[in-house]
Amino acid sequence: MKIELPVLLLCSLLVGCSGSGSVDSGEENTTNIDELARDYLFLELSMGRHDSTHVDAYFGPEEIQVAANESQLSLDEIDARAITLLQQLRDAMPAEADKMRSSRIAGLIARLTALNTRISLNQGQTISFDEESLQLFGTRAPDYDAAHFESILVEIDALIAGEGDLPKRVNDFRDQFVIPTDKLPVVFDAAINECRRRTLEYIDLPDNESFSIEYVNDKPWSGYNWYQGNAQSLIQINTDLPTFISRAVDLGCHEGYPGHHTFNALLEKNLVVDQGWLEFSLYPLFSPQSLIAEGSGNYGIDLAFPGEERVRFEQEILFPLAGLDANEADRYYELLALLGQLNYAGNEAARDYLNGDISREEAVQWLVDYSLTSPERALKRTDFFDTYRSYVINYNLGKDMVRAYVEHGTNDAVARWDRFQLMLSTPMLPSDL
Repeated sequence: MKIELPVLLLCSLLVGCSGSGSVDSGEENTTNIDELARDYLFLELSMGRHDSTHVDAYFGPEEIQVAANESQLSLDEIDARAITLLQQLRDAMPAEADKMRSSRIAGLIARLTALNTRISLNQGQTISFDEESLQLFGTRAPDYDAAHFESILVEIDALIAGEGDLPKRVNDFRDQFVIPTDKLPVVFDAAINECRRRTLEYIDLPDNESFSIEYVNDKPWSGYNWYQGNAQSLIQINTDLPTFISRAVDLGCHEGYPGHHTFNALLEKNLVVDQGWLEFSLYPLFSPQSLIAEGSGNYGIDLAFPGEERVRFEQEILFPLAGLDANEADRYYELLALLGQLNYAGNEAARDYLNGDISREEAVQWLVDYSLTSPERALKRTDFFDTYRSYVINYNLGKDMVRAYVEHGTNDAVARWDRFQLMLSTPMLPSDL
């Protein structure tokens, strides 16, 4: 069955069921916030001229992009205007209960706070990893020492017994589950089609939605969704390093269904098109939206493939397409489950590396020892740290926060999909989770 958002709940979150298409409680206030939203877009697009990673997607009015390009604001000018806009938004916050207006303003304030933080970083200011993640993404990750991961390493050591050090044993074992390069398209197509089929059982997407796939090299990430607007995406898969069979479903769900492509299409339909909230025509990568985007992308894998359904699909469909032997598949998935418990080790490497407490070489060694990744993948991971910094918390902490929100108080699959879709369709902040 497909889930329709509960009408009363969606209306209360969006427009109070006014039926007029107005996004705020009064015409005068609507005009004011809409104007401030356009000012906000101008500043984000101006920042994009200085930082190529800042604007992840923009499908709003072309004249705002043109104005940003022609104005060529300096970082100091963007910062000053953002501070002024922040004050205007705080002054516009309603004194009386007006949930939708308050929610919209709070979202703009959070985005501008993140913008000011990115300006500071681009100007060379030093901000601790935890403070940076709080200002950018609205939360901070827990801090674990090496002892936290040791008991998990003991379990993995028993599972992948043999001679030599544990990281090498683990990576040698995983190498038998690499998709041959010439099989990547057929495997990924099958995985993405299944991710889409399962998502459409519960979520209605625009009739025209689709995406294309490109295989690329020399990137700091393994996969990326470039949202184009009008429910269209370009998904790029990085083939710098060998691709494990499990990554097909991971990336199909995370980048596509019910992950980034689905999230962006729902936000565009429900907030930009239906409600006229232009601020959502721009996705600032370094903002609280990313915690929900990455968290929902990762949790969406488990939502779409609950229990043993993923293992069964990969063994029955993807392994044969990739020409892989499934005899050791059960042990492979047991290993993946344990490696998932080491996920926060990457945050610790990033935190200490970006805070200047350890060198790149020490960060690589930490990742080898406590994430059990290969030296080549560990080095690639530090490239990601350099480019995206504290963004790493969005994948694991974001997933945990999204899971807690979606699963709270219910084991019912339909109810979970219902809550998941609501989260992807409304202006939620991490604090709302």
